[in-house]
Amino acid sequence: MAVEVGSAAPDFTLNDYNKQPVTLSSFQGDKPVLLVFYPFAFSGICQGELCQLRDEFAEYDGQGVQVLGVSVDTPFSLKAWAEQQGYQFPLLSDFWPHGEVAKLYGVFNEGAGLANRGTFLIDKGGVVRYAEVNQPGEPRDQLAWKRAVAELPE
Repeated sequence: MAVEVGSAAPDFTLNDYNKQPVTLSSFQGDKPVLLVFYPFAFSGICQGELCQLRDEFAEYDGQGVQVLGVSVDTPFSLKAWAEQQGYQFPLLSDFWPHGEVAKLYGVFNEGAGLANRGTFLIDKGGVVRYAEVNQPGEPRDQLAWKRAVAELPE
């Protein structure tokens, strides 16, 4: 079952595509986090969603929101994809133990070995303020994310 609105966001540390550790709780008290799980780098729907995030990054950044992408890809794949697409936000590798963070958030698809399209907006206090889970092949509506960001308390 996916993490629900109003619950504390499970903390984690994952390596980004430069193999640098990123810990969710390190943003607490400083900035809200938009946590975007996606199945795989270089796949059609994922690329469209993350390119939209890239193109609209200034809207999130301007509101002080830290965007983090998470997939079960290796850091090497993520680095190649980030460089190819020009992503300005960290892509985190949930490769090993395989999908552990996706499992914490209730978005790991055991049968396919990937993360479903889970989106979680976490406020500065570490509380989930928005949660959405879409199945593989089902694109997300990013307008809902923007509305949730606009409704965050200062």
